[in-house]
Amino acid sequence: MEYISTRNTQKTFSFRDVFLKGLAPDGGLFVPKKFPIFTVEEIENLKFLSYKDLAVKIIYKFCSDQFNENEISKLVKISYKNFRAEEVVKIKKLGKLNLLELFHGPTLAFKDIAMQIIGNMYEKILQKNNFKINIVVATSGDTGAAAISAIKDRKNMRIFVLHPDEKISKIQRKFMTTVSSDNVFNIALDGNFDDCQKLVKSMFNDKDFRNSINMSGVNSINWSRIVFQIVYYFFAYFQIAKKNEKLNFSVPTGNFGDVYAGYVAKKMGLPIKKLVIATNQNDILKRLIKTGCYKPMKVHHTVSPSMDIQVASNFERLIFDICSSNSTRTSQLMDDLNKKGEFKIEDKELKKIKDNFTSESLSEDETRLIINEIYNSEKILIDPHTAVGIGVLKKISLEGSTVTLGTAHPSKFSEVVMQTTNVEPELPEKLKNILVKKENYEKLPNDIKIIQSYILKKI
Repeated sequence: MEYISTRNTQKTFSFRDVFLKGLAPDGGLFVPKKFPIFTVEEIENLKFLSYKDLAVKIIYKFCSDQFNENEISKLVKISYKNFRAEEVVKIKKLGKLNLLELFHGPTLAFKDIAMQIIGNMYEKILQKNNFKINIVVATSGDTGAAAISAIKDRKNMRIFVLHPDEKISKIQRKFMTTVSSDNVFNIALDGNFDDCQKLVKSMFNDKDFRNSINMSGVNSINWSRIVFQIVYYFFAYFQIAKKNEKLNFSVPTGNFGDVYAGYVAKKMGLPIKKLVIATNQNDILKRLIKTGCYKPMKVHHTVSPSMDIQVASNFERLIFDICSSNSTRTSQLMDDLNKKGEFKIEDKELKKIKDNFTSESLSEDETRLIINEIYNSEKILIDPHTAVGIGVLKKISLEGSTVTLGTAHPSKFSEVVMQTTNVEPELPEKLKNILVKKENYEKLPNDIKIIQSYILKKI
């Protein structure tokens, strides 16, 4: 498979390039030159595979130039060996609703599903090529923890994680800052997640700095993150859908990576009807679908902090697609966003989005109400992000069955869940030690020169 940038379709890249670079050299995002498509018969043949075997078949489509199927199989098995669910994910029925639990990995968030493979894949590629890298990543709470868990103690790589100071849950922070490893560095930035993300993008775009540290990234802008998340859409479909049925998926959405993975699954032939972009007060994508205007506003700090984002990085991939893979048009829109603080898409482009997506948002009170309702009716505790994914469905009329993605374990947001239900969700026994372990992180200002200087001193 060949890859191109959303801002330049002329130059092609290999999977290895895409994996190690993270961001395209021109500032765009990598996408396949051509998406693989499964026939109806091929999808039928995938139906009875285990999660791990299904992952091998899907992942191989995107990286066959770098790994053979046997190598992918070994990577998948070692990556998921410590998950608490035999099939990596679990599906629960909550009344008429299907809940896809994606939080059975080592840091209790859906990010583990991609990140554990990424850690092992990095090691494999770096060994093959005798190469060292420094990973710089922004997190709204869960990506950083999952990345640290996957990369800690590994040779040939260091990881620097920027999180917004005092704007993630205490448990989210502890999953990152209690890890004692010589190759892990945590930075609490004086700002919000968009500030963290902007700094990381700026460092990627600083060619001299990027090359001097062999910089790589594992944010959802890294195409491999999307690939590994496609798998659970296929798996959930096979477990839930009746013959010839199209499913809807409701996805708690911040940076647009997870719901975009569902869009790719649909492009590959999976019978998906609608993808619901479920948001909190930071509802830029809902506003775009309503008006055609993408205009970031002030970030609201909410009880669902992983969605406290106004600039959804992965949205550029969708823009490229609805602009008929026109990199000039995509570049112009991204330039408008950078210079004017907004961009406007045409009606025909907006129609393409509406054909595949719908969106709704939940207020803080509504989110808490859903947490309480689910506990009272089902005796199940859910985290506030999952609550948003469930709650928006009350505001949307959809035909057919719907799957909501359960993106995090409720114990990662125990204070909110406890305040709402009077029941405290407990961490799994093996993870309770993070509550008492010493934390280690650096508080730094929102200044790229200071951040770069800190990184250079540590390498």
